[in-house]
Amino acid sequence: MLFLSFCASKSFINFAEEIIKIVEQRVIYPENFETKIRFDKVKELIKKQCLSSLGRDLVDAIQFSSSFNMVNRLVNETNEFKTICLDEDSFPLGYFIDVRQSLEKARIEGTYLELEELYNLKRSLESISAILRFFQNTEEKEYPYLKKLTGNVKMYPFIFDRINAIITKNGRIKDNASPALQQIRSSLIQKQSTISKRMQTLLRAAQKEGWVDQDVALSIRDGRAVIPIPSAHKRKIKGIVHDESATGKTSYIEPSEIVETNNEIRELEYAERREIIKILQDFTAQLRPYIDDLFRAFEFLAKMDFIRAKAMFAIQVKAVLPKMVKTPTALWEKAVHPLLYLTLQKEGRKVVPLSIEISNEQRMVLISGPNAGGKSVCLQSLGLMQYMFQCGLLVSMGEESKIGIFDNIFMDMGDEQSIENDLSTYSSHLMNMKHFLRHSNTDTMILIDEFGSGTEPALGGAIAESILDKLNRKKVRGVITTHYSGLKHFASEADGIENGAMLYDSHQMRPLFQLAVGKPGSSFAFEIARKIGLPEEILKDATEKIGEDHINFDKHLRDIVRDKRYWESKRDNIRKSDKRLNVLVEQYDKELKEASKLRKEIIEKAKEEAAQLLNSANKSIEKTIREIKENKAEKERTREIRKEFEQVKIQLTEGELEEEERINKKIQKLKERSNKTAKKEKPGDESKATVVAKTKVQFDPDVIEKADLVKLDNQSAVGEVIEINKKTAVVAFGSILTSVKVNRLTKVSRSQVKKEEKTYNRTSSLIQEKISKRKLSFKADLDVRGMRGEEALQVVIDHIDDIIMLDVHEFRILHGTGGGILRQMIREYLQTVDLVEHFRDEKIQMGGAGITVVTME
Repeated sequence: MLFLSFCASKSFINFAEEIIKIVEQRVIYPENFETKIRFDKVKELIKKQCLSSLGRDLVDAIQFSSSFNMVNRLVNETNEFKTICLDEDSFPLGYFIDVRQSLEKARIEGTYLELEELYNLKRSLESISAILRFFQNTEEKEYPYLKKLTGNVKMYPFIFDRINAIITKNGRIKDNASPALQQIRSSLIQKQSTISKRMQTLLRAAQKEGWVDQDVALSIRDGRAVIPIPSAHKRKIKGIVHDESATGKTSYIEPSEIVETNNEIRELEYAERREIIKILQDFTAQLRPYIDDLFRAFEFLAKMDFIRAKAMFAIQVKAVLPKMVKTPTALWEKAVHPLLYLTLQKEGRKVVPLSIEISNEQRMVLISGPNAGGKSVCLQSLGLMQYMFQCGLLVSMGEESKIGIFDNIFMDMGDEQSIENDLSTYSSHLMNMKHFLRHSNTDTMILIDEFGSGTEPALGGAIAESILDKLNRKKVRGVITTHYSGLKHFASEADGIENGAMLYDSHQMRPLFQLAVGKPGSSFAFEIARKIGLPEEILKDATEKIGEDHINFDKHLRDIVRDKRYWESKRDNIRKSDKRLNVLVEQYDKELKEASKLRKEIIEKAKEEAAQLLNSANKSIEKTIREIKENKAEKERTREIRKEFEQVKIQLTEGELEEEERINKKIQKLKERSNKTAKKEKPGDESKATVVAKTKVQFDPDVIEKADLVKLDNQSAVGEVIEINKKTAVVAFGSILTSVKVNRLTKVSRSQVKKEEKTYNRTSSLIQEKISKRKLSFKADLDVRGMRGEEALQVVIDHIDDIIMLDVHEFRILHGTGGGILRQMIREYLQTVDLVEHFRDEKIQMGGAGITVVTME
C-alpha cells in the first residue's frame, strides 16, 4: 500500500489521504509512468497557475483514482470553476497566503503570532470570507459541486474584530491597541518632539560659531539623534561620539544635555515592544481554540487555488468535460495531446486530432505504420489524457466524446535497460509483459510501444503473438504499436482486436499523422530509404533478399490505404456538394415564392389604384351633372354628358386590355421563337428557296423593318425587331424587350449570324473540352528528380503554363537536394514569372530543401 505524507498539518494530511486513497495493489505501472506520459510537465504547468503554495502542495498530491464518484466530483468541480473563469469577473482573487506554519506554531502555549504573521492571517481570512460571499450570492443551482465545498467552512466575526482592533489596514499596530500602548506612544512623541527642538537649537548655534557647515542636517546613529561636526571641532561640543565617517574627517556627536532624554526614549521603545508582544500573546491565546476551524478554512482556500489552477490550465489547452461513463470505455473524437498543442501553437501550427474507439467490441487497436508517423504520440496521448481525467483534470477532445474509468493503466514504452539490475532492453520488455499478464483484467488499459522488438524478429514476433493472444483472452483493453506482419495477420483474425494504420502520403513522402482503424499500415521502409538517398543497388539487393511477395504485400497495403483515402475524400466532396445544392434549391425556391407573392401584390395594388382613379373621375362627373341639374339645365344635355363619360371609361378600359394583350402576344412570340427548332429544307421546295434568294437579293442594311435581325451599337449580341415606329424600335434580345432609337441599331443578315454562332460554339466547345480533359489527368505536384538541368527547366516551364491555365493556387516541385544546381536553376526561373507570388522550402519533416513549394497569385 502506498501513502503520501503531507507534513503541513493533520487536517491537510487527512485531505491529501482523501485524494490519494490507494487501498489496492499498484494501479499504475511502471513507477515512472508519469514521466513516460509527461504528466510531470502537466503538473508543472498547473503549478504556474497557482496563486500560492497552498495550491502547489495539492498539485504535488494529485493522484490517479479509479473511483467513479470521486473522479466525477473532481472533474465537475474543475468544469464549474472553468465556467467562473470564463464568465465571472467578480470572483475574489485577493490574497492566497499560506499561514499554516504560523497556525501550527500558535497551538503551543506561550507562543504568539508575529506582527507580519497576523497581517497575513488577516488578509487570507478576508479572501476566504469574500469567496464564501461570492458563492452565497449566486443562484441556487449554480456551481453545486463548488458550493458543497463551502459547507465545512466556519468564519468567526470575533476573530476579524480582534484583528481589526489590533492592526491597521497596512499591517501596523494601532496606537489604541491597548491603553498602555497608547500612553507609551504618547510619551514617546512628546520626548521626541522635545529632543528635535533642542537639537535644532544646538545645530544652529554650532553653525553660527562656524563649527558646522550651513548645509549640514541632523543625523541618526544607533537610533539616537546626533550632530555631524568636523573632527577638528568635535571637542567644542560636549557629548558622546557615536560614530565617525570612513575618512575620519566627520564625527557624529550626541550632545550631553540630551543624552538623558534619549535614554528615556530608548526605555520607552523597549516598553512599547514589550506591550506589543503582550498584545500579540493575548490575541494568540484567544485564537488558539479556533485553530482547527481555521485549518479547515485554509483547506478550503487551498482547494480553491488548486481547482482554479486546473481550470486555467483547461482553458489554456482548450480542454472540456466529455460524457462520462462507468465502463472502461474510450470513444474519443478529435482528441488533442495538450502538451503537443501548446508546443505547436507557439510555432503557428495545428495538431492533427485523434479519433479512437476502445469498447467491448473493439477492445484493442494494433497500430502499424512508418517510423515518425505518429504511433508513439497516439499511444502517449491515450495514456496521458486517460490518466489526466482520472486525476480530476479536464481533457482536450470533442464534447460528444465518451470517456470511462479504468482500474489499472499499464505501459511499456521506451528503453528500461539497467546495468545495475542486469537487464537488457528485451529483458525489461519481458519483465513488463510478465507484470501485465499477472495483474491485468477486463478493467485494465495496456499501452505497448514497438511490441515484439528488441530481439531476433522471428522469435520476438512469435512471443509477442502469444502474449497478445493471452491478453486478448483476458479481455484486456488498450493500444499496441508494432511493425511485425505476423501481429497484423493475427489482429485481422482475432475477435476484439482491430488493425489500425498511421496514414502516410507516398506521393509527397510525408506522414499525415492520422489514425485509420480497420486496415493495417505499411512501414514504408523502402520508400523512406529511397527518400533519404540510400543507393538504389542496395534497395534492389534488399528486395531480392526479402522476396517480391513480401514487397508486394506491403505495396498492396499502401494501395488499399491510398484508395480508401481517395474514395473517402470523394465521398466527402459529394456530401458537401449535395449539401450546398440543397441549400441553393431551398434558397431559390424561397426567392421564387417571394417573387411570385410580390408580383401578385404589385398587380393587386395597380388594380386598386386604377379602380380608385376611375371612381374619382366618375365622382367628378357625377358632381358636374348634379350641378347642371341644380342649375336647371336641359335633361337631354345631361344624358349626353353621361354618355360621353361612359365612352371615355370604356376607352380607358379597352386601352388597358389592349396593352395587356399586346404584351402577352409579344411574350408568346418570344417563347415560340425560343422553342422553335430549325427544320431542314427539302430539295424540291422551290418556293422556300425562291424566298431565300429574294431575301438575299433584297437585303438592304440601311432599311430596318419588323422581324429584322439587328445589333445594338455594333455589340456582339443579336436581337429581333418586334415593332418599329418612326424613330424608335422595340427589340427582343433573348427574353428581354427593350425600346431603343433606330439610329443605334445595325442590321445584320441571318446567314452572317448563323456563321458567327457556329464558329463561336465550335471553338468554345473545343477549348472547354480540352481544359476538362486536362483537369482530370493533371497532377499539380511535379517530380523532376533524375533529369538534366535544361530538360528539367523545360518541364517546369510547360508545367507552369498548365498551372496558370487551370488556375492552381499552390504546387510543389520535387527536385531533390544533391548539389543544389537544379534547385537554383528552377528558382531563378520562378523569379522571372510574374504570376508567381512566392516560393519556399518545404517543412523539414516533409522534405525540406529537396522540395520547393510555389504559390501563385
